[in-house]
Amino acid sequence: MPFFHKLFRTKPNSGGIEGHGHLARTVGLFSLTMLGVGSTIGTGIFFTLAEAVPKAGPAVLISFLLAGFTAALTALCYAELSSNVHASGSAYSFAYATVGELAAYIVGACLILEWGLAGSAVAIGWSEYLNSFLKNALDFEIPEQLRSPMFVNGEAGLEVYAGRINLPPIFLVALCCFVLLRGGKESTSINSIMVIIKLAVLAFFAVIAFSGFNSNHFTPFFTDSGMTGVSAAAGTVFFSFIGLDAVATAGAEAKNPHRAVPLGILMALVIVIVAYFLVALAGIGAQEAAEFKGQKAGLAVILQNVSGKVWPAIILSAGAVISVFSVTLISIYGQTRILYAIGHDGLIPATFSSINPRRHTPVKNILIVSTVIALIAGFVDAGYLWDMVSLGTLVAFAVVSIAVPVLRAKGMSDPKGFRVPFGPYLIPILSVLACIYLIKDLSGITFRVFGGWMAFALAGYFLYGRRKSRLN
Repeated sequence: MPFFHKLFRTKPNSGGIEGHGHLARTVGLFSLTMLGVGSTIGTGIFFTLAEAVPKAGPAVLISFLLAGFTAALTALCYAELSSNVHASGSAYSFAYATVGELAAYIVGACLILEWGLAGSAVAIGWSEYLNSFLKNALDFEIPEQLRSPMFVNGEAGLEVYAGRINLPPIFLVALCCFVLLRGGKESTSINSIMVIIKLAVLAFFAVIAFSGFNSNHFTPFFTDSGMTGVSAAAGTVFFSFIGLDAVATAGAEAKNPHRAVPLGILMALVIVIVAYFLVALAGIGAQEAAEFKGQKAGLAVILQNVSGKVWPAIILSAGAVISVFSVTLISIYGQTRILYAIGHDGLIPATFSSINPRRHTPVKNILIVSTVIALIAGFVDAGYLWDMVSLGTLVAFAVVSIAVPVLRAKGMSDPKGFRVPFGPYLIPILSVLACIYLIKDLSGITFRVFGGWMAFALAGYFLYGRRKSRLN
């Protein structure tokens, strides 16, 4: 096959292979939906209000709706693709079956960036709520040197503090690693329990926060940057919607992927959008927008200020400590399943697709991913991570949208399965345009780091993946 043609060769869609050496199909619709909810709610609400509100002010509500609208367009595309391509690699597998190997590899690189940095960033935020809980409940604080990163995103740029390490995130990642090693079914069951706790905690927050609601906090509604700030904040919080990708990463483990995966994606998205908007509305109504900047364990602080008591903050912090565990768990889960799919296709070393015959899990893969995520979480400031996750997510989502009309053109879309409404072009085109709109206002350093990562990834493809691909 000529060199140019190899870049666009597609992988036959077999619908997944089961049995020895492959992932077991043990995940049902409820668990799939909870995977999506678990990997999103918590990330965007517990942490990123402190990053997004300073950019958009009270208009961050529009940012969440804008990000949710973009996610909804992409979710429809995901639903059709997942209804026809039942693999473990989500957007990577969708691209490989439709637009070709090189595009799939690029998407895989974006997903690796997305899931890996998301896991690290969320683990860092978990540390803040853990310290808040210990301080309010037990009057004990983790020493500053043991809960602070070495590399900090300061006002003048990169600041380095020798002798510091953020230990709580490392502990959390190690705990998630232990759970994942026990198997996919056990991991999703634990996640479902934690998601229910999480939704209860956020409902608790909304009830108390609305009791201190002040409409004056919404004036002025926009910051001086206007809609530019709104779109920048939307780009920052967009990574919070990667939950629909989490559902798709479980395609090879779903009991009935043809039906369960599309439904799981759409149900998770509806739950997430409603929860995000209500909690953001309650939070801004209870606290002036200017107070969000740099705030640690923000929701717990809001409850303490509104109620004038410590116990609501203790409950919120305890709930965050438990529920954010599920976000980190699913971030690592998604990362390992993406790497499993890419390794299974031969584009990266086979170590990542090696399955333990007793547990039916990629043990080596899980250990490698957990180690890398723990190191990033232990030493790097979360301020460097949020926008990188969003950019990787948006690029991957844009390629997924492009894959839908290709799927239809190749006659691969089952008429009995889920199909994007209004034909194969309108929704995908709107999805791509919405992704580009959110990408344009991300920071310059984000694009530079992303460019470096993609250069490294492409070097890996041309030096290793292209020659080792199973399609050879």
